Amino acid sequence: MFGRFGDSARPMDLRNQTMDRADGAGVAVNASSSLSLSAVWGCVGLLAGTISSLPFEVYAVAKSGDRSKRRDHSLYRVLHDSPNADQTALDFWDFITTSIELWGNAYARIERLGGAVVALVPIRPDAVSVRRRADGSLGYRWSEKGQSFDRGEGDVFHVRGPGGDPLGGMSTLAFARQTFSLALAANEAAAGMFRNGLKPSGVLKFKDWLSKENRELARTEMVERFAGSANAGRPFIAEGGVEWAPITITPEDAQMLESRGFSIEEICRFFGVPPVMIQHSSATTSWPTGVEQQVLLFQKFTLRRRLKRIEQAVAKQLLSEAERQAGLQVEFNLEGLLRGDSAGRASFYGSGLKDGWLTINEVRGKENLPPVAGGDVPRIQKQNVPITDLEALINGE
Repeated sequence: MFGRFGDSARPMDLRNQTMDRADGAGVAVNASSSLSLSAVWGCVGLLAGTISSLPFEVYAVAKSGDRSKRRDHSLYRVLHDSPNADQTALDFWDFITTSIELWGNAYARIERLGGAVVALVPIRPDAVSVRRRADGSLGYRWSEKGQSFDRGEGDVFHVRGPGGDPLGGMSTLAFARQTFSLALAANEAAAGMFRNGLKPSGVLKFKDWLSKENRELARTEMVERFAGSANAGRPFIAEGGVEWAPITITPEDAQMLESRGFSIEEICRFFGVPPVMIQHSSATTSWPTGVEQQVLLFQKFTLRRRLKRIEQAVAKQLLSEAERQAGLQVEFNLEGLLRGDSAGRASFYGSGLKDGWLTINEVRGKENLPPVAGGDVPRIQKQNVPITDLEALINGE
């Protein structure tokens, strides 16, 4: 399907090309038309919004295994605060994640100062072409604001979607075009049925052929004044031997509602999102009802692969070999996913405090509270104390 890795002339249709031609059910599929589907908008919005809202941290890992945040590192400001002069970190990662979900690739121009990464400027993925250069490195070409760019792999940050191909990931717009086209066609058909009062136009029967004037009169006086949901129930006046033969068909008869519901589930499969998480429910579901369980399953089977893809791309392309050898790491902080579940946070903190793997000040820091004196010492409960030691414990010995 992908051809040879070194083939610089292979087709781009599985990676960056949008499907503007009519396909599947006869409706053109591209980014704009696909996002007009509520299921696509919901899936992409859920994935991009969840990932972009997570803090992106830079850590230093010592040989002892201790980890500490490196907020003084230049990359921390780029990843966590503001990647460029125009965007916040949330805006940037929202764009990157949306690009991956739709086009299978995300790109950003790397700006450096003295070798350090100081900015990431996003590039529209449908404008980029990737090729293998003669020396084996990757080359990126694109046009932006009337200017053409031809940069090497050291100057372009590239996150690949599914597929694992060095030249680019697989585009959801390409592989799901049949499903998206069918869903768009079903929406258009449903809109047309409502536009015509949930019924297609009936048949006006005339005994003789109509003149040009009479045909225009029938169209304006008979069709336009009585068609549409706004004219539903208006009595039709038949004269001159005209007969009205209604054609009755309902959305249920055409299985329109069932078809649209099936399209939603098909779209969710492409994005790996449970339908219930984009407010689509069916009569029965095996999806857990607990908020914490839903978050954990969503994190494990949908988010983990996407987060690791971005983290590893950042570590490989934006950290130097020396920094990686020195123990620098980048990672999304997943604790924010449990922010809304007070019971889950209380259980998590309680376990950490009781068993000594969290300190009071660490917990207070996670809740944006100031530290307290003595709160940096891990504590552990003491139980099953011998009775003979009770008097010593009471006396504080």
